[in-house]
Amino acid sequence: MILDFLTTKRREPAECIIRVGSAGLEIADLYPFLTEVTVDASRAEPTVATITFESRRDEQGKWFVQDDGRIAPWEPIVIEAAFGSDTEEVMRGYIREVRADYPEDAGSARVIVECRDDSLALDREHVREVWGGDAPTADMVIVPTILGKYGLAPDPANGSGQTGLVINQDGTDIEFLRSRAEANGYDLLFREGMAYFGPMRLDAEPQETIMVYAGEATSAYRFSVKDDGHQADRVTFDRAETAGSGTVSETVDPDLPLLGNEAATGAGSGLPDFAWRMSRQGEMSEDEWMARAQRRANDLSLRVKGEGELDGSLYGHVLR
Repeated sequence: MILDFLTTKRREPAECIIRVGSAGLEIADLYPFLTEVTVDASRAEPTVATITFESRRDEQGKWFVQDDGRIAPWEPIVIEAAFGSDTEEVMRGYIREVRADYPEDAGSARVIVECRDDSLALDREHVREVWGGDAPTADMVIVPTILGKYGLAPDPANGSGQTGLVINQDGTDIEFLRSRAEANGYDLLFREGMAYFGPMRLDAEPQETIMVYAGEATSAYRFSVKDDGHQADRVTFDRAETAGSGTVSETVDPDLPLLGNEAATGAGSGLPDFAWRMSRQGEMSEDEWMARAQRRANDLSLRVKGEGELDGSLYGHVLR
C-alpha cells in the first residue's frame, strides 16, 4: 500500500496475476518478460485476452517463453487483478493461440498469447440433436445439460427461458446456446466457471462510483459521455390475431429500471413517435417474437453511454 503524500488517499497498486494449467499455478517466473496484458470484455461478444511477452534465450539457446511447456494452446488460463490484499478475477478460459515473432532485431523477439473465455471449449464439436424429441423440454433443462458437459455451472441468477420446446441443434454447443439466448432476449456471459443465461441485470447492486473532477476521490484519468438521440423509443411488430386470420400491430416499450432521474428518450418537438419496426424472420413462436422485441427495445433505450480510463490503483476494482 502506498500513501499519496499530496492527498490522504491510500493507493493500492494494481497487479496482474496469470495462472496457467489445470492446477492453476501462477507463472511468476515469466513476469520479467511480460510487457502487456489486454482483456476485452463485452455483453455481446466472448471475453478475449492478449498477453505479450518479450523473449530471450539462455546460454544453451533455449527460449524462456516459447520453449516453456506451460504456454500452449488449450491450456486453462485465469487472469486476475490484485489491488493490495484484494484479488478479483478478470477472465478465465483457455489459450487459443500462441504466436512467436522473430523480427530482424533479435532483441525484439516476442510471444503473443491469444485467449478466450470458457465458451471456447463449447466451440469444438458439431452436434446434431433434437431437444424435446420425446417430450417438449425447456431452456432450464437445456442450458445446465450442455454446461455440465464442460464442467461449468449455471449462474444461480439465470432466467427461466422458454418452455414447451421442440428444437433442432445443428451446430456447436456455443452456437446453440447463443441462439437460445437471442430467442429469449438474454445475455450469455461466461465468468468464474459459470455461465449467466438471463436478462440484462440493471437492478443488481451497483458497482463503485467512477469519480471525475472530484479532488482526492477522483478515480478516472478521463471520461466522456454521449447521448445518441437517433435511437427509437419503442419497437413495433405485427402478430397474428388471436381470433381470425389477420394481423395486429404490437408495440413494445423498454422495461429496464430507470438508471437516472428521468428517462432519455428520442422524442422531438412536433415529431411523430419514434418507433422501430421488426420484421419476422423464419418461424418463431409468439413468446420468442415478444422476447426478441423486448430485448431490442431495451437495447435501443441505452442511448446514454460513457467511455473513459480508470486509475486502477484508486478505483481498486475490476469494472464489470
